[in-house]
Amino acid sequence: MLAHSQPVFIDPTTDEGFKRLFGDKINLINFLNIIFRGRKTITDLTYRDTERIGATEEIGKVIFDLVVQISTGEEIIIEMQTSTQTNLKQRMLYYASKVISDTAPKGNRKSWAYAIPEVYTIVLMDGFHMPGGDRSTYFHDTCLCHRDSGQIFYEGFGFIYLELINFVKSEAEVEDELDKVFFMLKNMSTLKTLPRIMNSTVFQRFFQLASYAKLTKEERTMYDISLKRKWDAEAVRMYQQEQVEGLEKQLKEAIIEAKKVEKEAKAKGKAEGLAEGEHKKAIETALRFKEMGLPVEQIAKGTGLSIEEIEKLK
Repeated sequence: MLAHSQPVFIDPTTDEGFKRLFGDKINLINFLNIIFRGRKTITDLTYRDTERIGATEEIGKVIFDLVVQISTGEEIIIEMQTSTQTNLKQRMLYYASKVISDTAPKGNRKSWAYAIPEVYTIVLMDGFHMPGGDRSTYFHDTCLCHRDSGQIFYEGFGFIYLELINFVKSEAEVEDELDKVFFMLKNMSTLKTLPRIMNSTVFQRFFQLASYAKLTKEERTMYDISLKRKWDAEAVRMYQQEQVEGLEKQLKEAIIEAKKVEKEAKAKGKAEGLAEGEHKKAIETALRFKEMGLPVEQIAKGTGLSIEEIEKLK
């Protein structure tokens, strides 16, 4: 294994890193309490089955990265996404809707009265941007709101996106606990020591679990495989991005060239139109001079037409 692939701390955005850090109940509770920013105080949670079977064979099954139920009944989906996803927002809507629909009883829905649980989806996005995003916002906390006033319509169906690629703050610029979470997720695998700003019980626990040296031989093997998969996926993503950027450059150049050709064609057509108009005017003048009986040589000199052309005029 190369030296640079043996960090002091593991990468939390790999499959194995994600499972190790967030498979720890205390870590996950601390993380969720920070993410919810005081809206909820989570004291306990239960890990749920991450596989949900479809209603029919055609629908198939959904496998989540992590699903938990907190002690007050809310269901929370936590997803780690390291590459661009087609219809990312729609996909997360489907995931959350699947969790809600699975709570419905098979019968006696009248007494159930649609007492659905609150469902929240938290997405850690690494290496790609939010579709339609502004590339500066790194924390997206959304729920159902009135379009005009922004007033919350329904709190219990929420989506929180952590867009890591947009977080560019240095350690000195970190402002609060939420920023610390972002700084940790984005920089943990490159750090050599626990940052001074994270010298608290909450973050010390994260970094203790993330110690590469404390992994067993089997855990290191699994982690190294997971890290290689991430690198391979990143290489593919970068290649695809370069291809897209190359095509976009070619398209821009083609558009510029097309506009240039169009402009030249218009200029040429205008010049030809002017020349045709001047020639027509010269013929009309020559005809008047000829009717006046002026010599052909003088008419040619005065209009710029040839003698042969003037002699043919009638």
